[in-house]
Amino acid sequence: MTSDHEKQPLSPIELGLKARCPRCGKGPLFQQVLNMRDRCTSCGLDYKFIDTGDGPAVFAIFILGFVVLGGALWVQLTYDTPLLLTVLLSGIVTLILALGLLRFLKAVLIALQYRNKAEEGRLAKGE
Repeated sequence: MTSDHEKQPLSPIELGLKARCPRCGKGPLFQQVLNMRDRCTSCGLDYKFIDTGDGPAVFAIFILGFVVLGGALWVQLTYDTPLLLTVLLSGIVTLILALGLLRFLKAVLIALQYRNKAEEGRLAKGE
């Protein structure tokens, strides 16, 4: 008898939005905002294999740069707000979006790493 997660592969995007375990889709990945748990509380999957590196941060920088700078320019040119107000609002928006986006991107990359069985490269077996 197979379990639900073996029958139907879970979408990495869905897992990223929910920030759930890549194997069962039920247990949470994070303890707080971005701190990883040691293992899944539902299926017991050990999260030691996870290594997203700087991937989520790089993607977030490019996405946030485009969205926040574009939004700041649009607000500045459309409403002619004081420059200091635009800078302050952009800073606040950047912090809020960065936390949510980093959490989502990290969870998606973890789900993709699990699904594709990605691991550290080795030159020969047994190293």
